[in-house]
Amino acid sequence: MYQYDAFDQRIVEERAQQFRDQVIRRIDGRLGENDFKPLRLQNGLYMQLHAYMMRIAVPYGLLSSRQLRALAEITRKYDRGYGHFTTRQNMQLNWPKLEDIPNILDDLAAVQMHAIQTSGNCIRNITSDPYAGVAADEIADPRPYCELLRQWSTFHPEFAFLPRKFKFAITGATEDRAAIRVHDIGIRLVKNDAGEIGFEYYVGGGQGRTPLVAPCINEFVPELDLVSYSEAVLRTYNRLGRRDNKFKARIKILVKQVGADEFARLVEEEHAQIKDGPLKLTPEDVAQFRRFFRPPIYEVLPDEDPKLQAALLSKDRTFAGWVRNNTAKHRSPGYAIVNLSLKNRDLPPGDVTADQMDAVADLADRYSLGGVTVTHRQNLVFTDVRKSDLPELYESLRDLGFATPNFGKLTDIICCPGLDYCNLANARSISVAQDVQARFDALGKLYDVGDLQLNISGCINACGHHHVGHIGILGIDKQGVEHYQLMLGGSRALDSSLGKILGKALTHDEIGSAVERVVMAYVGFRESDEETFLDCYRRLGPAPFKEAVYEPNQA
Repeated sequence: MYQYDAFDQRIVEERAQQFRDQVIRRIDGRLGENDFKPLRLQNGLYMQLHAYMMRIAVPYGLLSSRQLRALAEITRKYDRGYGHFTTRQNMQLNWPKLEDIPNILDDLAAVQMHAIQTSGNCIRNITSDPYAGVAADEIADPRPYCELLRQWSTFHPEFAFLPRKFKFAITGATEDRAAIRVHDIGIRLVKNDAGEIGFEYYVGGGQGRTPLVAPCINEFVPELDLVSYSEAVLRTYNRLGRRDNKFKARIKILVKQVGADEFARLVEEEHAQIKDGPLKLTPEDVAQFRRFFRPPIYEVLPDEDPKLQAALLSKDRTFAGWVRNNTAKHRSPGYAIVNLSLKNRDLPPGDVTADQMDAVADLADRYSLGGVTVTHRQNLVFTDVRKSDLPELYESLRDLGFATPNFGKLTDIICCPGLDYCNLANARSISVAQDVQARFDALGKLYDVGDLQLNISGCINACGHHHVGHIGILGIDKQGVEHYQLMLGGSRALDSSLGKILGKALTHDEIGSAVERVVMAYVGFRESDEETFLDCYRRLGPAPFKEAVYEPNQA
């Protein structure tokens, strides 16, 4: 992973010192809230419903065990002993005190972390495939390019005050695990006929009040034009994006208004002026960044491990189900990718206690070369586990509560904090997620349903990505009472689609039952066990599901 040099370290240390002075002036009254707000946002600090919320950057979701232990200690010292992993692969603290924020920044800087550009109208944390570097379907490792863009975008003077916040996602695999088509810029690594690496650029996606799927504006941007082409896109947006109405200020609105072809032409026009300038990468530049992510030297192992095979044939069928469901194919024989499920009924989705963080850090050192990755579905990943270690690792994860074999299943829910924490929310999210989890706790029922993504947002800002859930739930305010819109048919994959509202809004007491009826209807409607929920919905359309939810006695 990328390691700070002396310049990087000085930047984050000085930023913490600067904010310490600003906090002191806010507390003693020399800075009013209006003057303090842009300063705190530059350091990832929001004012939420009950307290401040601090968002800590985790670039492309990658954490060392040392950094994870530091996060654990920060939550103990300055919060309530737990943190929340977000859909941007970051961590949020929900209860820090203002006077403690400079100390938190100091502690983060000590382990090469910060909260810079996790808020405000700037380029936010660049997200990527959580399997990056080890995925069997990977064309090339996207992390060197993530780091290139991170260094280019951090403190970029022209893009510090964009019309609105801006988000990148990058994948290097054939399967999109980074949701690139619902980002402002989504980048997919590809190879041309000559075998050269380039980038497929999708621009103008997003969720929120106006959800849109990004069109492809360039099928092949050469590798050495990565930064200059991105600069051209941002310059075009910064110049033409609206600033008079924040609800129409995102790049997706601009792309929709002028059209994808015209936007692509404007970007090409801008790029022609700068592509051969100082932003042009050299092969040496790319090689330097690749060295930061040089693959480890893996042991030479047989792909089929006798110890694992014996465990799979034992009487413990839950272990076999966990291996089948929560592990993925690694590019190196004898190794596996392991998904740690943070979705159980003990804590809200994405929440992890300080003790659990310490335990995961210990397990990462023992089983996964000292690293852990945060996913945009609010789980964690060990990317480098020997198959022979899977039985022991499973036992440890089960003791922690992270071995629920529900990865990609209905109870692997994306959920925003909702009205329990957020001052923007219209309705609770966490309690809805817990209700659905309770209804489908039986793993046999989960496996019968198959792969199905449920996403929940407490408001239109879509922090829970409800638009691209196979089943999406949106909390709304209806005459002062929390209600929920039920959506079906969303997808964050390369064939992205946005969910459609099924019918009238439902109350908090009704929404869990409605989800259950949708799922049971699907089980009855599907043509075979292999037909997924999304395929079934796309084949049948909404009508039979609407009947099952709103006219259950006639369905």
